[in-house]
Amino acid sequence: MKKNTIYNWLWKWHFIGGLVSFPIIFILALTGIIYLFKDQYEAPLQDSIRTVSIGKERLSYQEQWDVARKEWGDKVNGMVLPTSPSEATEFTAGRFSGKSSLFVNPYTGKVSGQVRTKDTDMFLVRKLHGELLLGSVGTKLVELIGSWMIVLIITGIFLSFPRQKKGWKQLFRIRRGKKDVFYRDLHKVGSFWFSLLLLLVLAGGMPWTDVFGNNFKWVQKKTDTGFPKAWQGRGINSLAQGEPIPLDAIVSEADRLNLKGEVKLSFPKSEDGVFSIHNTYHPDHSLQKTIHIDSYSGEVLSVSNWSDVGILMRGRMWAMAFHQGQFGTWNWTLMLIVAVALLGLSTSAIIAYTLKRGASSQSTARDKNHSLSYGIYSIVLIMCLLLPLFGLSVIAIIVYEQWRRWNSKRSGQREVSYR
Repeated sequence: MKKNTIYNWLWKWHFIGGLVSFPIIFILALTGIIYLFKDQYEAPLQDSIRTVSIGKERLSYQEQWDVARKEWGDKVNGMVLPTSPSEATEFTAGRFSGKSSLFVNPYTGKVSGQVRTKDTDMFLVRKLHGELLLGSVGTKLVELIGSWMIVLIITGIFLSFPRQKKGWKQLFRIRRGKKDVFYRDLHKVGSFWFSLLLLLVLAGGMPWTDVFGNNFKWVQKKTDTGFPKAWQGRGINSLAQGEPIPLDAIVSEADRLNLKGEVKLSFPKSEDGVFSIHNTYHPDHSLQKTIHIDSYSGEVLSVSNWSDVGILMRGRMWAMAFHQGQFGTWNWTLMLIVAVALLGLSTSAIIAYTLKRGASSQSTARDKNHSLSYGIYSIVLIMCLLLPLFGLSVIAIIVYEQWRRWNSKRSGQREVSYR
């Protein structure tokens, strides 16, 4: 490929990639906006379960645990520490999407209600956001579109970046003449200034994917930059002698530590298992820690601080929290703005294309004889290696391009120009 055709090649696949990806990008942005309101939506629905009337006497945590085990059996694996006297005690079972919560009234000893994550409306929204309700196939499709979004942003920066000093004015101006020019400028200018934020949001979502996510975990494991073994209590056991200590003793230790954010206790999984205390505090991850306690003697066996967590895992958890707007009101508001902007910017590109096609039979891409460095090829290769599904799609594109050229020559037809 000659140098003066690289620009058109980038423009062509930026355009085609955006056009094909638009429906799923629209769904991801819309469901992302809805999911940002998860807490506001679920709070009133679950208020009758989570909130109780304050009584005169409070049952011990051990007695409440017995109530939960009577209801659920041995599948109870943890408890969330209440933060107010009017809050029901939350016992948990399962993990991630399979998590369920059982709420016990600490004054009456009765179960006030249950919440199964899979039964909530927001779980459906999250499944639509993460896999389009298509299971493993949908997850990979979302990963493919996410990979292409990264490529679209990078190519968009290249295509929009001014080649001359005067060109910077175009990135601060949206012309209001023809409608197709207005929407094209809106897409170009807005996308350019939102590009870094969009890349950061995508960085927070990609670790959840199948192929890239698993490769990322493999690198973490090989470089020992994930969670340390002690963080999750692997290899840490209690000395099983005598009777287990009551749950209230573990709660007292958790209260003494005065940990920030949500504090969860994990129960022993076997006779020689340990109690674990862990806090989740998104505004400042450095304040998170995990403490493992002998379930018979009450001795602290291990303390892991956030500084003990590997750098890749810390970066991954930061990006994921940022992606979900968990760092506070400023982060939540910023994610809402970014999601709305993504809806508007992607829609403006489609509108510009539609208006242009209505006015002319030519494509929206313009022929500019700018030369770009062959470093583009290196960037494409790196992207293919980092984003395997994108790499497979590039191979498919190359095969299609070769077949199309061969078929055109064979039939004596002239190739369509993307000008």
